[in-house]
Amino acid sequence: MTMATSGQHPSRKLVLTTSIPVRWGDMDAYRHVNNTIYFRYFEQARVEWLEQSGSTVSLENPVAPVIINASCTFLIPVNYPATVVVRMYLGEPGRSSVMTWYELGVEGDDRLFAEGAAKVVWMDPVTGKSVPLPDDVRAGVS
Repeated sequence: MTMATSGQHPSRKLVLTTSIPVRWGDMDAYRHVNNTIYFRYFEQARVEWLEQSGSTVSLENPVAPVIINASCTFLIPVNYPATVVVRMYLGEPGRSSVMTWYELGVEGDDRLFAEGAAKVVWMDPVTGKSVPLPDDVRAGVS
């Protein structure tokens, strides 16, 4: 897929492309994918990236990635049946956070259907305070 991108930021780094089948239950009363589901698609990409980076989303970890904000711009409705393709990009790492961006398309269609963003911060789940990015994550971001 050669999904058209909008406003490509020069400091973004493509780190993951994943395909996710649209489920019948993802649709709403208007017969297109409900807006909340787009955030689930972005979340799935983020979790896949974390796992590929050597991190896991688990209560056993001494540090945990959390989202402190998230956004999505809905450009074209997605309808069932389809397979969405999510591209995930990372920005420059901060002390304890990294900005992520997402482009969502549909297999077999070159158009951009949605784009989103989320800031991910690593924290200590016991104290609730931010902590420096883990070395394995920083290495995958830089």
